[in-house]
Amino acid sequence: MSNNTIKIQFLGAAGTVTGSKYLITAFGKNILIDCGLFQGLKELRLLNWEPLSFPPAQIDVVLLTHAHLDHTGYLPRLVKEGFTGNIIGTSPTLQVAEIILKDSAKIQEERRCCPGKQA
Repeated sequence: MSNNTIKIQFLGAAGTVTGSKYLITAFGKNILIDCGLFQGLKELRLLNWEPLSFPPAQIDVVLLTHAHLDHTGYLPRLVKEGFTGNIIGTSPTLQVAEIILKDSAKIQEERRCCPGKQA
């Protein structure tokens, strides 16, 4: 693909309102707009465990539109799978995303250790 071609891949929130992820390839850069978890119905949540359709190490930057978990919750897996670029957003978005991700991690850890526990 030439550097002046723009390509958009809808990786989530297409056909559903959850799991927001859009990969834009333009001018030699790979930009991921949002990096959300699929939530809700089990069939949607299972999508979070599917192999990624792009190599995270090739993403240059993640741009967050806002901090909801369905827009930020997949960031830990993205990093685990090799993303090392910057995550950008407004200061309030980044501050709230940090709180949401820490809270989500705590809930997931509690459920892993004590599966019957409701959060």
